[in-house]
Amino acid sequence: MIPRSQLDLRKFVAPEFICGYGALHLAGRYARNFRMKQVLLVTDPGVRAAGWADAVGESLTEAGVSFTIFDAVSVNPRAGEVMSGMEVYRAEECNGIVAVGGGSPMDCAKGIGIASSNMRDILTFEGVDRVPVPAPPLICIPTTAGSSADVSQFAIITDEVKKRKIAIISKILVPDISLLDPEPLTTMSVELTVDSGMDTLCHAVEAYVSNASSPMTDMHALEALRLIRSALPAAIREPGDLDLRFSTLLASLHAGLAFSNASLGAVHAMAHSLGGACDLVHGRCNTLLLEHVIAANYEAAPDRYDRIGEIIGPIDDERASLAEGVAAFRRSLGITGTLAGFGLRKEMIPTLAWQAYTDPCMVTNPRRLTCEEIERIYEYAL
Repeated sequence: MIPRSQLDLRKFVAPEFICGYGALHLAGRYARNFRMKQVLLVTDPGVRAAGWADAVGESLTEAGVSFTIFDAVSVNPRAGEVMSGMEVYRAEECNGIVAVGGGSPMDCAKGIGIASSNMRDILTFEGVDRVPVPAPPLICIPTTAGSSADVSQFAIITDEVKKRKIAIISKILVPDISLLDPEPLTTMSVELTVDSGMDTLCHAVEAYVSNASSPMTDMHALEALRLIRSALPAAIREPGDLDLRFSTLLASLHAGLAFSNASLGAVHAMAHSLGGACDLVHGRCNTLLLEHVIAANYEAAPDRYDRIGEIIGPIDDERASLAEGVAAFRRSLGITGTLAGFGLRKEMIPTLAWQAYTDPCMVTNPRRLTCEEIERIYEYAL
């Protein structure tokens, strides 16, 4: 890794956030504070069925703010869905957006915002700092603990034609406020709890070993690891415990503040490529790739990976490597199998490896990987 000093100049961006039980019900107050008169409420069918979109809608109504619901959002939000949302936003003459859900509705909401303000196709914003006109005000209310989209300057959108995901990275994508309420997390399934929790762990690991990390991001990444390592298994055992759910939400917050400012690495670059081709859940892609990327990267940042190992700790064997420890941890949460079981075929790997190699997240990986090395990592994960 490149030698760094804590005296190096670093930029750190973060939204305002309100944490605690009942935060969701403040949506109307903050929408009114932002002078929103007509809101596009972006969610998905699952979150709407759980009642959380309606709860936010009630808060908006009580504050005198009108809204239109847009819930045509897939697990991996498509470019076409973003552009459909933009059409609704403009047709309803909205002047603000409230996103309620996991990473998919929040990323879709971010895309709708910048597409509306710039009047351009969402796919044209791919890359870093390519959004010229600021988006309308955005309030995010996460109902999962993992994506950290509510505090990050990232949005991941699927190009459904080319079957690939694009990363849009811009300070403009940082929401204006995040309302962090543990109650919506109590309706998450065990599978979603595990996948989103492991996404938090991946965010923290990659931010900590990133070649753009800083003392500020290190602090948040390490705290995220400590919280998720202890709270995630407990939250799976006791899904209705609000304190445990809040701990996973705090872990996601810390991890988001870390990776939003230090960026990510090969795990996410490869997961973006894989998820776009196979339409897989992002957290599960990350989980099945993490141990293999750690093994490939370890020699580039051994001290940092060892520090992570001290937090994650041994699961089965005191002598196990960090990669083996991470694998044991995911298995203890019920995640078994390989990428082959989720649709990855060997003939797909060269194309996926090239897409991962050109992903913006690969720039901050602690080791410069070649396309051939990325192919081998995919093969190990088969």
